[in-house]
Amino acid sequence: MITPDGCAVELYARLPAWREPAVIHQAAGDGATILELGCGAGRVTHPLIKLGHELTAVDESPEMLARVRGAQTVLARIQELDLGGRRFGAVLLGSHLFNVPDDDLLGAWLATCRRHVADGGSVLIEQHPPSWFETVADGERTAGDGLVVRIRGVQRAGSGLVSATVEYGYGDQVWTQSVTAREITEAGLPRVLDQAGLAFAGYLTDDRSWLRAVSR
Repeated sequence: MITPDGCAVELYARLPAWREPAVIHQAAGDGATILELGCGAGRVTHPLIKLGHELTAVDESPEMLARVRGAQTVLARIQELDLGGRRFGAVLLGSHLFNVPDDDLLGAWLATCRRHVADGGSVLIEQHPPSWFETVADGERTAGDGLVVRIRGVQRAGSGLVSATVEYGYGDQVWTQSVTAREITEAGLPRVLDQAGLAFAGYLTDDRSWLRAVSR
């Protein structure tokens, strides 16, 4: 099963969580309520629940949401989400969604984050680290749990855009996904957030792949 944005449900049900839950847990604080936008099959959702968080998990794919356990699930596109005044201690925009090359779509996603974050809460955003746009190249690496990731056909089209085909393999099973990512420079970051009523509040990781924003 392939979702509307080209993700394979079976693959995302098997991918490891890596370090994301630890980063989010530390930034959100013990027991924070979390709204996870684009939760997929629960790769990050499930570890966060085990860490004591109450999760509301949103995705546009019913097949993805069917894999989520222990969270309230909401079937919706991120840009159309409106939970009727509900606010959360942390709103999560992970999976490098921040690097979508569509300005209008990114603005709509960030506006959803702003609508649903509580006063004093945080919007936690994952992006490709700036160094990735300079160094990503064709190649292969192992990523744990038997996962092999291959990157093919890397192209740089200017304006901070990088396109590539990513191949994920578990033994004889292989899934392929084409991606295009746009770099948001450190200089341009405040403007992008400000347009959605958010303000930059610092990086959460040394490689600048995670950042915090707050209501402006």
